[in-house]
Amino acid sequence: MGRGESEDDAIPAIWPQPDGQPVSCREKLVVLRENYVELHDVMRDAFEDAILMGVDEAQMRRILTELVNRMRSPHA
Repeated sequence: MGRGESEDDAIPAIWPQPDGQPVSCREKLVVLRENYVELHDVMRDAFEDAILMGVDEAQMRRILTELVNRMRSPHA
């Protein structure tokens, strides 16, 4: 998150399904929000730890991006 942004501002307002329609089930939206917040916290901690241990910030961003890009769908 950039300066001036709250955590709530960063959480997606819409979670699109493959057909483009937003997820509307309240229970699913709660789980998606909780997962987003948890993932944000873990990634922030890992990012901050890496920077404090001397890892280049741009390289750590690349490493985290590659981690996401290597994830495969459970339906693939």
